[in-house]
Amino acid sequence: MAQGPKHIMIERTLVAPIIILTAIAVSAALHLSAAVFAPVACALFIIAIVWPLQRSLQSRLPQLFALAVVVCAVVLVFIIFASAATWGFGRIGRSVIADSARFQTLYDQLAEWLEGHGIIVASVWTENFNMSWVVRILQGAAARLNVMISFWIVVLVYVLLGLLDTEAVARKAHTALSPMAARVLIDGSALTASKLRRFLLVRTIMSLATGLMVWALSAAFGLRFAAEWGVIAFTLNYIPFIGPFVATLLPTLYALAQFGSPQSAAFIFACMNVIQFIIGSYIEPRVAGYALAISPFIVLFSVFFWMFLWGLFGAFIGVPITIAILTYCSQSSSTMWIAQLLGSPPEAGDEGV
Repeated sequence: MAQGPKHIMIERTLVAPIIILTAIAVSAALHLSAAVFAPVACALFIIAIVWPLQRSLQSRLPQLFALAVVVCAVVLVFIIFASAATWGFGRIGRSVIADSARFQTLYDQLAEWLEGHGIIVASVWTENFNMSWVVRILQGAAARLNVMISFWIVVLVYVLLGLLDTEAVARKAHTALSPMAARVLIDGSALTASKLRRFLLVRTIMSLATGLMVWALSAAFGLRFAAEWGVIAFTLNYIPFIGPFVATLLPTLYALAQFGSPQSAAFIFACMNVIQFIIGSYIEPRVAGYALAISPFIVLFSVFFWMFLWGLFGAFIGVPITIAILTYCSQSSSTMWIAQLLGSPPEAGDEGV
């Protein structure tokens, strides 16, 4: 039976509310089940990064032996990264705790100076963001160590199982899905993995450059723990927007306490922001190329949206998830417009099916 214009209009009117309600329901489910889906997302990201190494090794070695080598490499990289971050934050944290009384006095003097210049937020800032608050934050970060270890153990289990089943899943896709759907899934997965590897490589190079420049700047100004500030800038730079802001704010506050001069602290803050702007807004987009070009608004939204769902890990994984979604959208003519609107134009060979 043919549908009348009124019936068709009602159906079209209901599409937008249904999409919005579905998005809210999916977001709530992801938030409530973070303990389940966050390790899976992290494992898929790692599998996409290390799969070429696994495939190369298992062409020469037994699969299980190649898998052991890859997993050991992943664990080694994680240990090195975690050790560097712990070393940098640990040394500065111990210094702040040891000199907490002196730092508190300096910050109280700054609060009085702000009050004397009519800045009424100074009293609120003193009551809530004093040195005891900083110490509690550092102690709370140490208490979360056990949770983080449990998270990474689950991730490693997923990585093991995923690397074993990658080729089997590709074969099953050809059997279980239509040729078009199988092509979208397999080609989209391969292209997504390639983009994620490029994303991580570019982010690592830019993080190293940022860390070196922050170290050089801190050393030039005589700021204590110059190497530690460089390491912190390197590790935090993996989190877009939030990481660079924190990596700029922390040494600025320490400079304010060390030098006791708001002018010196403001100058250091400005110089570090120049570093972040040049690397993050000028050099990195040109190194990354059009394949990773995403609207800045979408990048910022991805960071805060996934941070709201999954915490700090979500802030890191948000951009890779967005890259994956846009890449899969570019594989189908019906969703190509989403990739073109929010991301970059498709490269040669990326046209939808």
